[in-house]
Amino acid sequence: MLIGHQTWVFPSRPVILSSAAVGGPFEAEGPLSSDFDTLHGDTFLGQDSWEKSERTLLEEACDKAIEKAGLTKEQVHFFLGGDLMNQIISSSFAARTLTIPYLGLFGACSTTMEGLALAALIVDSQSGDYVLTGSCSHNSSAEKQYRYPTEYGGQKPPTAQWSVTGAGAAVVGSKGNGLHVTSATIGRVVDMGLKDPFNMGAAMAPAALNTIETHFRERQLPHDYYDLVVTGDLGRVGHGILSELLPKHKINLPLDRYRDCGMLIYGDNPSVWSGGSGAGCVASVTYGHLLRSMEKGAWKRILVVATGALHSPMTYQQGESIPCIAHAVSIESA
Repeated sequence: MLIGHQTWVFPSRPVILSSAAVGGPFEAEGPLSSDFDTLHGDTFLGQDSWEKSERTLLEEACDKAIEKAGLTKEQVHFFLGGDLMNQIISSSFAARTLTIPYLGLFGACSTTMEGLALAALIVDSQSGDYVLTGSCSHNSSAEKQYRYPTEYGGQKPPTAQWSVTGAGAAVVGSKGNGLHVTSATIGRVVDMGLKDPFNMGAAMAPAALNTIETHFRERQLPHDYYDLVVTGDLGRVGHGILSELLPKHKINLPLDRYRDCGMLIYGDNPSVWSGGSGAGCVASVTYGHLLRSMEKGAWKRILVVATGALHSPMTYQQGESIPCIAHAVSIESA
């Protein structure tokens, strides 16, 4: 059901039947390591390229989510997936292995919530009983495509972020036990004219602000409705900017209830500069740490606002600014 101009409310309250998170060796050293289903000690995952490794991450997360839901692949009606690679090859090649009817998505690092919002919409409209959704990224494949290959050893500024080697997936169904997807606000593209690919947090923070502001206004909710509002992946720089922007726009969100996936996944590790990023960051933190914490009773209601920078190496080389977007999904335990 559409309320306002860009928010869906799901009257049937689709259920997240299961979720799974897979990470690499660096993620295994972080504070959220216990919330991953699988952690690999080798970034190649037995493959002969970074891109194949990334695909494997997503395949493993999807297989685990289906298994935990007590389903077979044949019972899943649709798979919604996306990643950062050209032509979203990680998701498309994973879909080739899964053999589930597939809708490929690209929202950069916002893809995780784009997929969850659409999965809930499909289930809520009775257009499918079980929908699988997921996204992924790999540090080495993302660095090679968007910045400099890791072998180059280029120095980065403090505003830069570390692309997560990880994947997350979830199965959404119409019935069963689990957390509920209650609403979603689909973001608008926001471009403030920033051009620095090493400062994604500053570029994406205004998009997060726009979506958060819209979500509370269209749902007519008090600003303290959610036990947790989490963005991803603004990192320390973007988190700081958004924390300053919220009160200026009269959004009285209690700042002790605001977190960022890019800051959560690696904690205070200084080697990641401003924090984590990548489509696998929001996916693994949400489908690992956040949902597991909700299941343990840490929070009853959360709003996940996944942010994405919609640029490419080509647009950067042509001098374009960086358009950004944020999609918000609310998840509730009762």
